[in-house]
Amino acid sequence: MSIGTSLGVVFGLLIFDNIGLGLPLGIAMGVAIGAGLDADAKKKGMVL
Repeated sequence: MSIGTSLGVVFGLLIFDNIGLGLPLGIAMGVAIGAGLDADAKKKGMVL
């Protein structure tokens, strides 16, 4: 989930160009991306 959060922050700040708006939206997008990747990894049995 940390990879998704970091990517979300980067994309949020690049897209919105405003730290007050881009940071929370980027974190929210990143958590959603990370949760999706975690769920996919659990389905494939790639979790320790």
